[in-house]
Amino acid sequence: MTNIAVKLAETVRSFGVGAVYGDPVEIEGQTLVPVAISWFGFGGSGSDDTASGLAGGGGGGAAIPVGAYVTQENGRVAFEPNLISLLAVSIPTIWVTGKAFARIIRALKK
Repeated sequence: MTNIAVKLAETVRSFGVGAVYGDPVEIEGQTLVPVAISWFGFGGSGSDDTASGLAGGGGGGAAIPVGAYVTQENGRVAFEPNLISLLAVSIPTIWVTGKAFARIIRALKK
């Protein structure tokens, strides 16, 4: 039986930049390059006792589109954000930052 970690490493190798930046698309004379935030993770467990068959694994991931790089008519490239996705991504970050600042301020008052 092939080691599951080796198989996962071979699969994950294809992620990276291709998982964040999409293929360029030409629409009405403008070139768009979609951009996303992506993350993924894998886990597994096993046993040396092959007779019991106690082994398992799993994985998952997500990608959130955050915008696109767009070529303008003058040849300039600009990033145009997807505001709904950016808000969805930034809300947890802002919440955690607020909680951290509240604890720091509470600790400094003592």
